This record gives sequence, C-alpha cells and structure tokens, in this order.
Amino acid sequence: MILVLRALGVGDLATGVPALRALRAAYPRQELALVAPRALAPLVDLVGGVDRLVDAPGLGRLAWPGPAPAVAVNLHGCGPQSHRMLARLRPGRLLAFANAGAGFGDGPPWRAEEHEVDRWCRLLAWYGVAADRTDLALRRPDPAGLPTGVSIVHPGAKAAQRRWPPARFAAVARELARRGHRMVVTGNPAERELADRVATLAGLPGDAVLAGRTDLGDLAALVAHARLVVCGDTGIGHLATAYATPSVLLFGPAPPAQWGPPPDRPWHEALWVGPREPDGPDDVHPALAALDVPDVLAAVDRVGRAASPGVPSPRRAGAPVATRR
Repeated sequence: MILVLRALGVGDLATGVPALRALRAAYPRQELALVAPRALAPLVDLVGGVDRLVDAPGLGRLAWPGPAPAVAVNLHGCGPQSHRMLARLRPGRLLAFANAGAGFGDGPPWRAEEHEVDRWCRLLAWYGVAADRTDLALRRPDPAGLPTGVSIVHPGAKAAQRRWPPARFAAVARELARRGHRMVVTGNPAERELADRVATLAGLPGDAVLAGRTDLGDLAALVAHARLVVCGDTGIGHLATAYATPSVLLFGPAPPAQWGPPPDRPWHEALWVGPREPDGPDDVHPALAALDVPDVLAAVDRVGRAASPGVPSPRRAGAPVATRR
C-alpha cells in the first residue's frame, strides 16, 4: 500500500498530479490510496491511477483501518503536523521534506519560493522517483448536457485578497459578450450572490449564472469544453491548465512563479504586476487591484491568437503563463 497525503483543495490536487502519476508508475503493483477531502472525489477520478480516496478535511489523526502502509508520501507540506499524521501510521518508509521539529531529517530541504508543481517533483526525485512536471492533463469528461464553447468568468476565490473587484469582472464579461462570446459565471454555492452581482452588472441573463448549480465534476467538464476562462489565482485556473483551455489568470498576492501555469504555453497568460505590500487581510491585494479591465481584455486577445488555427494546438499539451510585470 502506498499512502499519499494531499488534504487540500482543487488547485493543490491539480498541481500534485505529476507527482501522483510518478508514484503510480514507480509502484505499479501496489494499491495507491490518496488522503484528501472527499469533495475532491470527482477530480480524483479524472486524475486516474488512484485506487482509493481516504477522506481527510485537513490535518489530524487519520481514521486508518488498514495495516501500516509500505510507503507514506507527504505531498501536503513540510511538516511537522503532516509528518506526524503519517508517522502515526508507522509506514515502512516515509517520503517527505526534512523537518527537525518532526524529528525527520531524511528528505530534501524545503524551498518556500518554489513552484508548487516543481516542489513535489523534486521531493520524489530525492528518493529516486522521476516525475514529469508537464504531466498536468486530466481526463476530459463528457459535457453531459452542460453548455460547451462558453467563456467563463469566475469571480470568487477562497481569500478576499485574491478576489478581483466584481465590477471589473462584469466589465470584462460585458465586453466579451459584445464580441460574441457566450458568457457564464461560475462559483460555489457560497459565491452565488457574488456571481449574480457580476452577471447583473454585465447585463447577462439569469441562466448565465452557474454558481452553486455545478459540482466539481460538472465544473471540470465545463472548463474542459470551454472557449476561455478568466479568473483569479484559484482552483478553476488549474483546471484550465489541465485541459489546455485558453485562460487569463489574475494574480496577487502569490506570484505566478509559485502557482501559475507553465510559462511556455502562450494560450494561458498570468497577469501580475510584481510584489506589493498588502493593505489588510480583507482587502483586495494591491498587486491584483493594479490590474484593470483593458489589461485583461488585451490578454484575452493574446491567448485567443495563441489558440487560433495555424498555431500548434494547445490540446496536445498542458497550458502556459506569460507574466506581466
């Protein structure tokens, strides 16, 4: 049994895909169990190679009924909590970053500024497991009645600092609709009011608001068959990368160098104006607030040209980033 801890959200799981695939290839005859929130199950199915999902909404004691795993892999963090969570299961071997506080000195050192995909590939390389950091694609689900060819604006994000102002999202959506894009506004149930506000300001019909009406599997299918995604630094942006759907991602406070799509794929563009001092935990981060509607519309034009006929198809690979400074 190979037990892998990644008890985080959509973007975290998506950036861990190359590492998960590498572990599947390294241990082809072992059962691979992933410790992650149960809500991610539809996405785990699209990764492939995971035999069992073990529900864990966060760190703490894991209700593990089986025998001690042969190998436990910490793809969650640098410890000590996550290290101890796995160590309690008494695995035959623990693959993790070195952490003196957890009494674990075997792994490589943690690098705070490293890209999240590279972090886990480097961890596995330390233990002799080769991972391909470009292996980000997910299985493309059938749209099953969902609209296809739509352009998505996704105004929500977990942290207030990562939410671009709704009026600016609305201005982008309104202009894209004027240009002939079929617009939809996505989000989780808690973001329905925000999505309604964006749609109203943009002059979109009520049925354009899909926030709260799609589960994670539906959202993946919607992105997989979409024309464009415009969003902040949040999970749906990683889905656009996984499906090579043209996207414009608005970054702040974290830079694209840590969480953005691969920089060699011009059908994705990550906009960022560089480091800025935050105003407060509940305010839009200054690096994000500095981005205006013309910046985003210009980026939409660029990714559209990159994905046009005559340009090598993005469907062959994952997805990119061009950083505006």
